[in-house]
Amino acid sequence: MRQTARVTVLLWIAASSLLIWLWLACCHGLFWRTDVRLPPRRPPARWPAAAIVVPARDEAAVLPSSLPSLLAQRYPGRARVILVDDHSSDGTGALAAELRTVGGLDVTVTTPPPLPPGWTGKLWALRHGVELAGPEAEYLLLTDADIAHGPDSLADLVAAAESNGLDLVSQMARLRVETAWERLIVPAFVYFFAQLYPFRRSNRPGARTAAAAGGCSLVRREALERAGGVAAIRGAVIDDVSLARAVKSSGGRTWLGLAEQVDSVRPYPRLEQLWRMVSRSAYAQLRHSPPLLLGTVAGLALVYLVPPVAVVAGAAAGSWAVAAAGGAAWALMAGTFVPMVRYYGRPAPAALLLPFTAGLYLLMTVDSAVQHWRGRGAAWKGRTYPAPSRSQDG
Repeated sequence: MRQTARVTVLLWIAASSLLIWLWLACCHGLFWRTDVRLPPRRPPARWPAAAIVVPARDEAAVLPSSLPSLLAQRYPGRARVILVDDHSSDGTGALAAELRTVGGLDVTVTTPPPLPPGWTGKLWALRHGVELAGPEAEYLLLTDADIAHGPDSLADLVAAAESNGLDLVSQMARLRVETAWERLIVPAFVYFFAQLYPFRRSNRPGARTAAAAGGCSLVRREALERAGGVAAIRGAVIDDVSLARAVKSSGGRTWLGLAEQVDSVRPYPRLEQLWRMVSRSAYAQLRHSPPLLLGTVAGLALVYLVPPVAVVAGAAAGSWAVAAAGGAAWALMAGTFVPMVRYYGRPAPAALLLPFTAGLYLLMTVDSAVQHWRGRGAAWKGRTYPAPSRSQDG
């Protein structure tokens, strides 16, 4: 009887996971598709002035691969690069000053005043760069120091904004997938982000969902000012999503998709580095809420871990109904992951490893909460940020 009861419970759990995957695959904004790319565009009659603002803190290792790509932009209008050296200790500012001699766009290297309370370092640097760009810059390309752009990236972004009446155009940069850990974790990172913020929903003007990718976000200056400027999100750890929400809630139109000529050059050769990348903001994504943390852990376990467990446990118990439900859920999971796996140049069978990767993300999320409870908050580049107040956290 006890064995039968256990099998029955496991069958209900496996069936629940399968139903969730059916809903995710069919009714959750087609989050798993990778065909959301820059919308159709045409050259504008007049190319507006633009400024590329790059916040950089201890980025000397990656600047030689990224900054020259910004200087080489083929933009028909007036454009300049502003690199904000956020009090680096590795000579980032001096290296940027040397690299600007390679030619192309004009580049200004500047340092912001000391970081005031209530601001994250990146946003304080962005604010300084935006102010330096001046009112003549109609568009601001906010891009990270580890992001390399194709030569027409700025022109394509501006043309997309002008052609489609967009106030924020953001592309999820392709992250590096050269090491074994990168190949395992990076595609899932983008997949999970798209599941949390389905691109199609985010791009819908009337939808509540709003998201952007901080590595590459072109914003119309007028829309940024209408949203309250960078100061409106000054304490946000997840600044890209906060920016999209601010622009959208103030009446702006936002767009987010996958990149074709925007790539991250930052290496993550070890699991420790990828772990830190995810865990530094995972608990902030949950608004530092213990109930949300518990719900997320339970949800990840039900959605990603139950299917393979049901396959093994069902086969061991001789219950092929349990194994079939688990196998169907696992197949659906892998099927929705295949497009992202292929986007990153990996073979389709690699999608079957998603449950293992999801288990790692579950542990990273818990670790993020533990670090927060220990008073370490969201730590990055030698700085630790406490949880924002309720008003800031939104």
